[in-house]
Amino acid sequence: MRFIHLLVICALVIGVSYVYRIKMESTARTERVQRLHADVRKQREAIAALRAEWARLDSPRRLQGLAERHLKLKPLDARQYDQLKNLPERSPTLINPNAPDPIGAMIDTTDQEILTGSIPKPEGRQ
Repeated sequence: MRFIHLLVICALVIGVSYVYRIKMESTARTERVQRLHADVRKQREAIAALRAEWARLDSPRRLQGLAERHLKLKPLDARQYDQLKNLPERSPTLINPNAPDPIGAMIDTTDQEILTGSIPKPEGRQ
């Protein structure tokens, strides 16, 4: 009978130590979660402060004052604009109509198996 009592007492001690270890681990994890929540809260507050600072620095009224103070700009006059029909023609020396297409040449030299997309390859291209 004493042997059975000894076995039960040992089982109880092992069970109690196991439950105590689980309790300590859960307490440590709970504290870690609370620290992480506090860190997240601090980071969100810092982000909110930075957004408020950015909004203040980016306000049009402030930028207008800085531009007037530091840049030597003249006021915009509505007569500075002209119509497109009054613009000069583009010089024909800028574009040679007989020159090969450089982008098309790059596409032709790429490996066709690598190209992906939903647009099918044109019939005339190899």
